[in-house]
Amino acid sequence: MTERFDCHYCKESLFGKKYILREDSPYCLKCYENLYSNTCEECKKPIGADCKDLSYKERHWHETCFHCFQCKNSLVDKPFAAKEEHLLCTDCYSNEYSSKCNECKKTIMPGTRKMEYKGNSWHETCFICYRCQQPIGTKSFIPKDNQNFCVPCYEKQFAMQCVQCKKAITSGGVTYREQPWHKECFVCTGCKKQLSGQRFTSRDEFAYCLSCFCNLYAKKCAGCTNPISGLGGTKYISFEERQWHNDCFNCKKCSLSLVGRGFLTERDDILCPECGKDI
Repeated sequence: MTERFDCHYCKESLFGKKYILREDSPYCLKCYENLYSNTCEECKKPIGADCKDLSYKERHWHETCFHCFQCKNSLVDKPFAAKEEHLLCTDCYSNEYSSKCNECKKTIMPGTRKMEYKGNSWHETCFICYRCQQPIGTKSFIPKDNQNFCVPCYEKQFAMQCVQCKKAITSGGVTYREQPWHKECFVCTGCKKQLSGQRFTSRDEFAYCLSCFCNLYAKKCAGCTNPISGLGGTKYISFEERQWHNDCFNCKKCSLSLVGRGFLTERDDILCPECGKDI
């Protein structure tokens, strides 16, 4: 007796017919397609066993149905992109969705390098310095009047020159006597400390910090011998080519303040009238 060889589902004999094995069980083509074939996303028909099944993200197409949503050209063995569940060839996707170059106005193709700045995009070769026309690439640049400049060109064309070092001031400059300086170049003539943000004064057009100015040029108090700056409203007393801080203008003997009072002198000393009455 001949052993039977039937379809696992409909039980019809498979002798002399095409069949498909699934999990070691044979199926006739009709049963296999009804039970297990994927449905084509495009035509909604089953993808038969004799057809090529193309899949993308758990979706399936007949080979002849796998084409661009817009131009209908085949996508078989070609790069493509997906947008809102539709498949598009790279040309259609680029024309519809890719950025346009701010310079040449052409599409920036997917996969190519592009430069972006403030919502605009450029081909890498189109993102160039307005002055020297060289590609900027990943180098620093400075925008001005809707144009982009590499740093050297910007400095040559627009930046002020520091009166001290003669180099361009790109940020953080200060102005003194209507001349521009780098902050780090604007220093005390005496001690060379930076004066930006500090109180300072000048002599013969040279800038000095208060400490150096007092040490070099301020008169010395006849009482404490420290400099009298006279800056910022500092009050002092002057008498016969000698000066005193207000707080130092006191009677030599009793230390009474003589500011606004009469006083007497004895050699280099000043005395209140009481202490000087026996002179």
